Amino acid sequence: MALPLTPEDPQVQAKIWNVFRDYFDLAEKKRRWNINDDIPWEKCNPGLDPAIADVVQTFCMIELFLPDYLSKQLPQVRGNKGRAWMLASWGYEEAKHSMVLNDWLLKGKHRTEEQIVDMENSVFEREWSLKYNDPLATVVYTMVQEVATRVNYRNLRKAANGRCPALDSVLEVIQIDEAAHGHFFRQLVSVYLEHDRAATLERIRMVLNSFTMPADHLLADGRQRVAKIKAMKIFDEGMFLNEVATPLLNQLGLTRADIRGPKVHAVR
Repeated sequence: MALPLTPEDPQVQAKIWNVFRDYFDLAEKKRRWNINDDIPWEKCNPGLDPAIADVVQTFCMIELFLPDYLSKQLPQVRGNKGRAWMLASWGYEEAKHSMVLNDWLLKGKHRTEEQIVDMENSVFEREWSLKYNDPLATVVYTMVQEVATRVNYRNLRKAANGRCPALDSVLEVIQIDEAAHGHFFRQLVSVYLEHDRAATLERIRMVLNSFTMPADHLLADGRQRVAKIKAMKIFDEGMFLNEVATPLLNQLGLTRADIRGPKVHAVR
C-alpha cells in the first residue's frame, strides 16, 4: 500500500499550488483540443504501415491503465492540493490520449471493434502498481516518465513521416501535452530540490538507476512490443540517456557529480 504524504511545509505546498495554477491556466488558454473537431479524421490513411499501427496500439494500451495510475497515486498526495489537483487534471488529458488513439485505430481501419474490445480486456486483466511507496520518488519518476513519453510520441510521429495526416495531428497534440506534463513535474522536482536537496538528489539517483518504460512489464507481450519500438528507433537506451536523463539534469541545474553513487545507466 502507498504511504500517505506526510504534512509538508506550508511554503512548499503554496509553491506547488502556484505551479499548478500557472500550468492549468496556461492549458485552458492555449492547449485544449477537441477529439472530434481538431483532428482531420477524413484524412486517415488505411494503407499506413501496420508496424506504425502496432506501436499506436502499444501506446493506447499503456494509456488504458489510467484507473490504476490515478487510484494508486492519489492516496499519496491527498493532503497536497497542488499535487492532487494536478493528478486530476493530468488524468483528464491522459483519458483524451487513450480515446484519440483508440479512435484513430478504428477510423483508420487498422483495428476492428472486436479487436479493440480484446485489447481492452487484455489490459484490464493486469494491474499497474506504484514503483515507489515514497511520494517524493513518485514525483521524480513521473517527471522522467513524462519526458520519456514525449520522446516516444515525437519519434513515432517522425516514423510515420506525415503519411497519415490524421495520425500526424493526433501525435502532435499528444506530444504537446506530454511536453507540458514533463515541464510541470520538473518544476515540482525543482521545488523539492530547494526544500530538501539531499533527499531529492537521492530520489533522482534512485529513479534514473531503475527506470523502465511501463510496456516492459505491464503488457503480456511487452518485451516483443518494446523490441519493435527499439527496432523502429522510437525509443532505446541511447535516447533515454541523451534525450531524457541528461537534459533533465541540465534543466534542473544538476551534474552527474550531484547524483554520484551507483552509476546512472539507461533503461533496461
